[in-house]
Amino acid sequence: MVLIDHLIELAALPAEKLSVRALILARFSLLDWMTCGIAGVNEPVAEKLRMLAEQEVGRGAASVFGGDAAPARMAALVNGATSHALDYDDTHFGHVGHLSVGIYSAALAAGEEVDASATEVVNAFLVGAEAAIRIGLVLGRAHYDIGFHQTATAGAFGATLAAGRLYGLNAQEMRYAIGLCATRASGLKSQFGTMGKPYNAGSAASNGIECAKLAKLGMTSADDGLLGQQSFVETHTSLADPGAGLAKPQTFLFEDNKYKLHACCHGTHAMIGALLGAKELEGRDLNDVASFTLRTNPRWLRVCDIKRPRTGLEVKFSYNWLAGMAMRGDRTVDDRTYTDALANDAELAVFADRIRVTGDDVVTDLQAIGIVTLKGGTEIVVSHDLTEPLPDDILAEKLREKSVAAIGETGQTIWNTLSRLATMSARDLGELLHRAG
Repeated sequence: MVLIDHLIELAALPAEKLSVRALILARFSLLDWMTCGIAGVNEPVAEKLRMLAEQEVGRGAASVFGGDAAPARMAALVNGATSHALDYDDTHFGHVGHLSVGIYSAALAAGEEVDASATEVVNAFLVGAEAAIRIGLVLGRAHYDIGFHQTATAGAFGATLAAGRLYGLNAQEMRYAIGLCATRASGLKSQFGTMGKPYNAGSAASNGIECAKLAKLGMTSADDGLLGQQSFVETHTSLADPGAGLAKPQTFLFEDNKYKLHACCHGTHAMIGALLGAKELEGRDLNDVASFTLRTNPRWLRVCDIKRPRTGLEVKFSYNWLAGMAMRGDRTVDDRTYTDALANDAELAVFADRIRVTGDDVVTDLQAIGIVTLKGGTEIVVSHDLTEPLPDDILAEKLREKSVAAIGETGQTIWNTLSRLATMSARDLGELLHRAG
């Protein structure tokens, strides 16, 4: 079976064939995505895209974070960018990207348009997310290292499958939709640290709606836009592994999805966890530390190793600043901590000069290993591995706490829906977005 046939089969899986464990995480992701979107409504990129939505004339079919209803494609664009504006959304390290921002933005917009249930939206998200992970594995790390942002590239295919499932595409239409997405999916890492990064996520969601709708209208495309001649994979990576995405449909890689419990780049979370988890550092002042040497996976050096951040947004991608923040007890969980003034914090600037970050291939994407040397010469080894799973109940509670920290009582309202999602509609979910905005 070739990849595109495998994905078409995945998109059509009946609800009872979906992984129970993955569906639990998919529900968590829904509420976490809503939290990130509501928290991001006042970000400049969200305001500019709502202005663009107001300029377009069309039927208000779907809800928008912080604005009026808009056509489904535009709602997906606005919501995808808004929910990624704070960079506080979930991550899948096999996919090398953020799944919820692009795929839930498309799934909810399509779900509202066709009056689907919330359960159908969650199911569509899950198959879309699973497809995006598998395409990401086929593209491999070479795709990311060249400079592509897989949230936008592989994520656009996931958004297309999710929207296509809700719009009721048949197998041939789904094939066409995937082919159309192959010529639309785009997004570059050079946008990191700017409004262009969340815009990438919005584009993925918008592309998913557009490609699914065009296929439903009868628009054709290449037979295999993924692995055919001069296809997406052939033109977007130097080292593809076509078999990497062929896990059995009943095996859900989404079960390894990870969630951000700090409002900064996920590549820094293992370091933060290592510093916060070191009991020997409790109560220590930054002035007690002579140096800190961190070993991380080399690929993170091109993502979150900004030595001298100029803005609060760049602080989120700076090992040097975040290490000092973690050690002195700053609230890394609260996005409001990351102000432009923080980038000029004199104490953090001095501490940053004592930090050395090195790449080590032995360290995985989810690990951090370091040595904190105190001024008296004592060395404290710190380490953390994000692959260590949290029980579902503890994870849900931490995500609820994150939601409340980010958006106050609205966060509690959002998480109160967890137990009744099965009775809700897509439009009920959209109403939560509208009321919160």
